[in-house]
Amino acid sequence: MSDTTEKLVGIVLVSHSAAVAASVAELAKGLAGGGTTAPVAPAGGTPDGGLGTSAELIAAAAAAVDQGAGIAVLTDLGSAVLTVKALLAEGDELPDGARLVDAPFVEGAVAAVVTASAGADLDAVEAAAAEAYSYRKT
Repeated sequence: MSDTTEKLVGIVLVSHSAAVAASVAELAKGLAGGGTTAPVAPAGGTPDGGLGTSAELIAAAAAAVDQGAGIAVLTDLGSAVLTVKALLAEGDELPDGARLVDAPFVEGAVAAVVTASAGADLDAVEAAAAEAYSYRKT
């Protein structure tokens, strides 16, 4: 009970744009409230600053947020999904427990970060992010 080194699920946000990934990460962390926030890392764009996705940036972001409790990876568009799937298929490119989460990018990221920050496990983080598909705006 007095363990202050609680391991939280990490969140990686993969976008074709570095600015979009960073902004969504900032928004999600800000909406998670005070206290401990789950580790979140953006992985946007290409290493040279262009639009696209980068396996190297995604792998580095995943390593940066890995606390041993799993990693939820959310993506924006189709080729980002393909890049993450390829990394997962390689088997050694992403830390153990990394999982591609099928969720809307912005709403799912907020739900994932809030849920992970509360200490939920990877299954609960994935479920919260996926549930964001049902959020209605009308």
